[in-house]
Amino acid sequence: MAARTAAAARRSTWRSFCPFSLRLSAGSSRLCSSKQATQKDKPVKRSTYRPEPSSTHDWVGPPNPLSNLRPIIYHIPDNETELEKRLRNLRQETEDWNHNFWAKQNITFSKEKEAFIISQLKAKGLTLRDEDGRRRSLSSEEMATFYKNFLDKNRVRHANYNKEWYRRNFTITLLMARVTLNSMWRTVTERQSSKKNGTPTS
Repeated sequence: MAARTAAAARRSTWRSFCPFSLRLSAGSSRLCSSKQATQKDKPVKRSTYRPEPSSTHDWVGPPNPLSNLRPIIYHIPDNETELEKRLRNLRQETEDWNHNFWAKQNITFSKEKEAFIISQLKAKGLTLRDEDGRRRSLSSEEMATFYKNFLDKNRVRHANYNKEWYRRNFTITLLMARVTLNSMWRTVTERQSSKKNGTPTS
């Protein structure tokens, strides 16, 4: 009973969505969040549960604590064509590539931010925590210096990411158009064939 309850709880964190109702790839939340990236004082408990691919719906999971992106498991339709398989694999590969980039970027951001805060406090003769154990912080003006330096240092990296992001999504868009056209053509030819044979179509 307890095992079934735990399994149900894990499944409840995933949601199914109709295919093509989602964005092309997981990029809507990809910007580094200083608030989310620094919430590392408490260990994040993650479930390793991943549902099996559906034949009709895409699975969307909870946001990953490192990349802040929601993992997606794309559906595998019945009688999947080679073109549909190529599209699905590219979308899944792009999701994984996007997650890996932002997970690494956010980890780097958190480490460098922490090091900057400690160095600035040390220059003032202060420790990271006060006498009551509360964590000290810097002013918004002081942190603005770190944010600017971090963006400047990673400008080329972000530019390369954007180029690859647009290239991948342009290819995905073309493949989606080809899949749609092939599906429409297959439907038309099947209807024409059924009319010739006198067989009603659904």
